[in-house]
Amino acid sequence: MKISLMFIRIFFVFLCILFGITYAVQSLPGGLNFTNSVLGFAGGLSFGLVLIFSNMLLTCANLRMMNILLLGLFLGYLLGEGIVLVWSKLLILSGIVLHTEIANLLQTAMFLMGTYFGVILILEASTEWHASIPFIKLKTSSKVKDLLVDWTILTENRALDLASSGLLDEQLIVPKFVVRELHTMLDSSEELIRNKARRCLDILKKLEGMSHLELRYSDIDFPHTADAGIKLIQLARQIDANIITSDIRRFQQGNTEGLRIINIHMLSNVLKPITGEPLTIRIQRQGKEPRQGVGYLEDGTMVVVNGGAEHIGATIKGHVLSVKHTSSGRMIFCNVADSLEDSEMASLQSQVLRDLEVSPKSFYTIG
Repeated sequence: MKISLMFIRIFFVFLCILFGITYAVQSLPGGLNFTNSVLGFAGGLSFGLVLIFSNMLLTCANLRMMNILLLGLFLGYLLGEGIVLVWSKLLILSGIVLHTEIANLLQTAMFLMGTYFGVILILEASTEWHASIPFIKLKTSSKVKDLLVDWTILTENRALDLASSGLLDEQLIVPKFVVRELHTMLDSSEELIRNKARRCLDILKKLEGMSHLELRYSDIDFPHTADAGIKLIQLARQIDANIITSDIRRFQQGNTEGLRIINIHMLSNVLKPITGEPLTIRIQRQGKEPRQGVGYLEDGTMVVVNGGAEHIGATIKGHVLSVKHTSSGRMIFCNVADSLEDSEMASLQSQVLRDLEVSPKSFYTIG
């Protein structure tokens, strides 16, 4: 995208210079000479640079804005022409004679004023335009906005579950600069960062394999911006999309005004955690409380195990007690699964069932 955009800009600057020199040679006295060529070159180069600068200023423009601008210019043109026509007739009827240059200047000013106010009125009344002209309403499309994928969402197994649900079909867009950031992380000297990057790329490959998801890639980049989070915000503004992430701290609150940042952990808050599920975890260190052990899942989720302090360095099985979700992640609390107690409970249950089958008893008592 960078190479093609640069080529287009250079090509149009070259065209502007060529037309500028041609115009200067044909229109200015003296014809083809050094002075006219330099003036044409300078004029064409200046005009081309103004075009590029205007394009950089309008990176946040979208189709709706262009529609409003075009309609506003058209109605503003009619309004300006009407004001100039009325003003000219008033001068004729009153017998006032103005100097030609002053009259042209006033007409130009009134025409520009009418055009400006036409665009402003259309912009401010775009949502109510259907009240003035039936069956016409200027509003944004009702389709669901696309979702820009932050690399942190790719560390979550829940991303695969969410994508498999069908809720994100034809919505996910992965910027190419996010993929480049992951490949850069693969060369990190820290093993944890390399593992995260490798896991993200694996999940991304699985998402690509979901045919119903129709994952898309974006080549748009902002080479003058180094921070990937700021790039995501700029891209979201440019293509009118939302951002989905699992680390809201990557985005400064002041830069996200007018954007929607979807945090997958906030989505988890609306779901009831399922307790009692078995969990296999390697205890890595001791917790803050006595007999507590702490381990980590592959995606970095911290697991606090009651009774796990006695198994540091070992991989054990546990039962989930609760899951706590925060804006920055989640924590899982569980107990160590006691295989002896489980077998004794199963033996006791089977013994009760056998007793009931052999000698049925009445469970009613008479006081």
